[in-house]
Amino acid sequence: MVKSGEKWSESWWACMLMGEFQHNIDDKGRLFMPAKLRDALGTHFIVTKGLDGCLFVYTEAEWNKLQTKFADSPMSNQNVRAVARFFFGGAVDAEPDKQGRIMLPQSLRTHACLKKVAVILGVGSRVEIWDIDKWNEYNDKVGKDVNDIVGQLVDLGI
Repeated sequence: MVKSGEKWSESWWACMLMGEFQHNIDDKGRLFMPAKLRDALGTHFIVTKGLDGCLFVYTEAEWNKLQTKFADSPMSNQNVRAVARFFFGGAVDAEPDKQGRIMLPQSLRTHACLKKVAVILGVGSRVEIWDIDKWNEYNDKVGKDVNDIVGQLVDLGI
């Protein structure tokens, strides 16, 4: 996180995942990953179940940070075990083919209710993959509440 008065580094911008894209999922479960996001994700990345009914996509470095946090957490904590199972149990390695497509297994497509059209979002340190209808519904709901949400985040110092 950059503190007030500091400047963003060029390396931070190079790895910043941002933007909204729409692409079709083909009959084999392959999804085109936009070049802008592929460049930032690298040649190998991880796709897993995400929150709010989408999929999360992590670079290897971000995935390793997440794994380390869980490895350093107490296994005796039921919530740690539950969330670890959720994220790690459904995770798959992804490597784009020559056309820039990644394979999304049926279990992940089912989790995110992915049908034909997916919305791919860069959201800072990860990418999210949404079914277009679910994204539009979610985005409409959040859009109505965004002023209140921002106020709550300001109260948290974000």
